[in-house]
Amino acid sequence: MKNYPGLKVLFWILLLGCCWPVITAPIALVAGISFGILIGNPWAATTSTWSRRLLQASVVGLGFGMNLPELLKTGKEAFVYTAVSISFTMLAGYLLGRLFKTPQRTSTLISFGTAICGGSAIAAMAPVIKAEPEETGVALATIFTLNSIALLLFPFVGHLLGMGQRQFGLWAALAIHDTSSVVGAAAAYGGLALAIGTTVKLTRALWIMPAALVATWVTKSEGKVKIPLFIVGFIAAAAVRTLLPQFDQLWHPLNNIAKQSLVVTLFLIGIGLTREVLGRTGVKPLAQGITLWMLVSVSSGIAIMAGWIN
Repeated sequence: MKNYPGLKVLFWILLLGCCWPVITAPIALVAGISFGILIGNPWAATTSTWSRRLLQASVVGLGFGMNLPELLKTGKEAFVYTAVSISFTMLAGYLLGRLFKTPQRTSTLISFGTAICGGSAIAAMAPVIKAEPEETGVALATIFTLNSIALLLFPFVGHLLGMGQRQFGLWAALAIHDTSSVVGAAAAYGGLALAIGTTVKLTRALWIMPAALVATWVTKSEGKVKIPLFIVGFIAAAAVRTLLPQFDQLWHPLNNIAKQSLVVTLFLIGIGLTREVLGRTGVKPLAQGITLWMLVSVSSGIAIMAGWIN
């Protein structure tokens, strides 16, 4: 980024503007991507760290808008088809990696990120398979690029196909990589889509632990597997809201703050998609990532529209 004070002022104006409720998730993402590609990211490391922290805090805050029994029911129903989806995606990712001749560890990270939880899954798996920083960076750039496209594309396609909110929430949760993009796309579609999408996505994200532990055992790695604590926080928030409904006048504002903080998060995520990041992605990993993503999106969409997943 050119070191012009005016550009940094513009960054702060846009960032603070995303705190205004009239600014929606798609607007924030487009603003962030436009700024990142045309100008650059003034504080790449800082925005990356804070977008991750803000996302986790926002997901916890969304729990204050959930009912725990309904949350557990949805999670239980989602368990089987998330397991099937993850197994299918990992197998397809392995075969596509061989087809496109993507470096093995990069291919594994892309497949794992697509199957479970995008950047969080890649971050958990990278030390287990002893991936080099460059391999991790390429995988993250690939997944991140597709996440940004999905956030804009999925609501449009959902409306085009006439998907109901429950259908769209399921589709977003099964076919979009990162939690942030699932939540952003679902929030743009409607309240029920947001509730379903968040719950099913977090059920999917729970597979980070067992999958990474299996990889640790298979590779005989000494890498540590991190517990995604924000999922625990989400469930705890839903439990508090369910057990103490008399404080809804507090839980409702907290939930609204969480939704708006997601808008800010999406701006920060969008601004990270710079020309440098796109340049690091590479043709082979991107080809594998796009093909795998399209395969998962089409197959899960067909299954949902046909009523096989509901």
